[in-house]
Parts: sequence; C-alpha cells; structure tokens
Amino acid sequence: MTDVAAVAAVRQDVTIAPDPRRVIIKLFVPGEDDAVVRARTRGLVDRVARLDEEETGRLLADIFDRFGARHHDLEDTFRHHYDLVGHRIARARDLSPSARLLVGAYFSHEYAVEAAALCNPSMVAHPDQAGLDAGQLRVAVSLRQIGEGHLSSVGFATAVLGPGRRITVTDRGGPLIVGRRVGVRHHRDLLAAGLAEQDCDNEVTATVLDALPEQYDEATFERVLAELPPDLLSRSTGPGTLEDLRRTDAASYATTFPAGTALHQRVLWPATPAESNGLEDVRLVRFTDEGGPTYRGTYTAYDGRRIATRALASGDLRRFEITPMRGPGARNKGVALFPRTVDGRHLALCRTDGESIGLTCLDAESRWQEQIPLHTPRDSWELIQVGNCGSPIETADGWLVLTHGVGPMRRYAIGALLLDLRRPERVVARLPGTLLAPDDGDRDGYVPNVVYSCGGLIHDGELWLPYGASDARVGFATVPVAALLAAMVEPVRSGASG
Repeated sequence: MTDVAAVAAVRQDVTIAPDPRRVIIKLFVPGEDDAVVRARTRGLVDRVARLDEEETGRLLADIFDRFGARHHDLEDTFRHHYDLVGHRIARARDLSPSARLLVGAYFSHEYAVEAAALCNPSMVAHPDQAGLDAGQLRVAVSLRQIGEGHLSSVGFATAVLGPGRRITVTDRGGPLIVGRRVGVRHHRDLLAAGLAEQDCDNEVTATVLDALPEQYDEATFERVLAELPPDLLSRSTGPGTLEDLRRTDAASYATTFPAGTALHQRVLWPATPAESNGLEDVRLVRFTDEGGPTYRGTYTAYDGRRIATRALASGDLRRFEITPMRGPGARNKGVALFPRTVDGRHLALCRTDGESIGLTCLDAESRWQEQIPLHTPRDSWELIQVGNCGSPIETADGWLVLTHGVGPMRRYAIGALLLDLRRPERVVARLPGTLLAPDDGDRDGYVPNVVYSCGGLIHDGELWLPYGASDARVGFATVPVAALLAAMVEPVRSGASG
C-alpha cells in the first residue's frame, strides 16, 4: 500500500530549533577515562591550592563575570563540586572559602544539552492556564535533547495553542537548572518485582521483604538491612545480595526544582547508573483518574549497553517521582500509558517484540503483563517496525493511537489507529497510509528521513501533533479530528492483529 492517506496533517510555521546556548554545569575530572586519573586530579588540586589569596580572588571574579549570568547559583555548584573532590586535598581544612570555590570551578565545565539534536516531543496541557483568551490552551512540551557524546536528557518548552491553528512558543531563555535528587516513598511490591526479574530470591531478600512495610523511606530500608541476622549475611551470597537490594531500591527516586524556575529552565538529568547514558523519549500524559489530574509518563533509561523502562509522576511538573516499570509488558522501548483507567484497569501501549504494537495491563503485583497484539507491520511504509507515537487520545469514537512506522532507507512516518473505547484490545479502524511523512524540509538532520512524536493532544476540534524532524528541530502539525476519524477504515482482520 502507498503511504498516501485520505487525510494529511498540516505543518505549522513555528518550530523549536536546538540552541547551543542552553548549557548546564557538569563535574569535570581531567583524564577521568585514564588510568592516571587519581594522580592528575590530586596534582591539579595541589596546584590550585598553592595560589595566593589575591590570585584566587582575581580568578574567581573573572569566572563569575564570564559565567555568572549563564547559570543559576554558580557558587553553590562550585561548592558542591569541591565537596566531591575535597577528599583529595591533604590540607582541606586550611583552604579559605574562596580557594574552595576556585577548586570547584576547576572541576567544572559547561555542557550544551541540545548541541547535537532536539527531537521526540510530547505535549500535555500546562498546569498553569491563567491569563489566556478564549480559544487558547497553554501546553507543556517535553523534549529529548542530545549533547556531546549522544547523551540524552529531558527538557521542556511552553507554548500557547489557539485561537484556531495559531501556536506561540514561549522564549526559552534564562539559565537552566538540573533537578536535585530528593527522598521518595518506596513501594515494596516494586522492589519485589525488581528482585524477581534478576532471579534474586534467597533467604536475605525474603527476610528484607517480609520486614518492610508496603511503603517505606530510605531510613527504614537501611534499618531493615542493618538488622539482618549475621548468620544470613555471613553466607557467600550475602554481600552480593545486599548490593542487589540497594541497586534495585535506588531505581526509585524523586527529583525537584526550585519553585521560582520556569518550566523551560528545568532539565531532567541522569541520576542513576541505569540512566548514565541518557533519558530518552518521554511520553507525557495528563492522567485524570484517582483523585484529580496528575502528570504521568514513561521514558527509556540507557546505561550504554542496556535499556530499561521508567515511569514518572508529577502533580505540577516541578517535582517528579521516578519508578521502574516491571514485568514482560515493560520490556523494550515505547511504553505509553493510557490517560485514565479503563474498566478499573491501568493500561499501556507497548512494543515488547521490538516491531509491533501491543497492549499491556498492570497486575496486582505492579507488573505489566504480556502484551496483547494490536498491530503488526503490514504496509510498505511500516514493514521494518511499528510503534506508538505517545499515549492514546480519548475521543467519542474510540482511543486514537498515533503510530510510527519504519520503511525503506529507515524512513520514519506517522499513521493512526482507533481502539474500542471500552475494549482497547480491539482495533476498530486504521488510517490507510500516513498522516505525516518526511518531506524535503524534514529529511536532513542528525538522524535523516525521520518524523517522530511522543504524544499530541486535541484542542478545539484539532489534533495537535508535535514532531521531531530528523532530530534537527521540533515542528507542529494539525489536522481536524473529525476529518481524521472520517478517513479511517475498518482494519483487515488477520489472526490477532488489528
């Protein structure tokens, strides 16, 4: 089948381009990939420490003059970096406050979070809807931003939709702020599910799980470990099991931002070993069950070799709670949560086999079950693989699922499915051909020949579709929902697939 559809999305003129001025400060350890790292860092610290106070003051004044306006609380960052390397200073107590700041500055560097690419957006209604005119909606846009070394993090933008097809993106200027990790309430069933996935089941883990309450904090967790019987810890598997317990528990955490920071200044940065090579493809959704609207989402954590699916939850897009997603339905990339429960079930789209769209349900033990097949590669534009482009969007006619397909020359395009509103296991319609495909203006970039989205929304009868164009920029397209639904046709029935 050709990739020409009966209806096509209309590209809007507004785009978000990567901005190399958007920088954060990272710890810089000279030669950190070198076997002589310890000698080099200690030598640098010694050289900085030998500077007299006048020279130290002059250098600090120059640093703050050059970089102060580009960052939030530069002094606090330098103090933190000093604390991380201070153990290498033989006479740390003798250093003046200004000398400690300077040591921190030498162990810091700027990192341009989106210098390489900007892509894979999702869009949700913003928590602040004040000050708008009739027909307008303020939206929050999540962005995958990629810098040196192909390291991904999550950024944000704010825009106003309407009236009509008008979109205005808020200026993204100002210093960026990396979220600070804070304590979180942990869930025993998630810890148990994580240990089960690692086949870590012995007397130590059973004793710990039995002693923990359903929800617990870090202090309770460490107290339970400290109270383990010595005869269990003395076994050959004891130390390794404790390491597994701590690593699995640490996969759940929270990160928060100062109250005065704008959304576009916030950066979700890797905070655990499993995320060390990036946070990829956040699929945000506004969840409307269970006590009022909240923001939920999923993303892929990458450590350089393995991927893992993570869930996030936030009431205000300022504090984010991160938890692992467990079970066979959460394997591989592309999990996307439904915006509400369906018949009491928490559901998600998934792609556990790497090439087809499925449906998974959360069980009573917080494990995502085996996928129910929904749609497999069928048409010429999607024969390599298919997946979702974000969470399902509720309409009166059913759950609208934006899909992506990969065709010849690894060309990505966007299509659509419609799922039954009460029984999402059933595909009731599909769009013949594509809704949005790379044109001549989209095909060149960091990853050529790709249009890709992590989620859109409906406003005033229009489907708003943010999309990454070859990872070079983020664009926006619209299509009337009624026209899109009218263009969809009943699927060809073939086995279990839609």
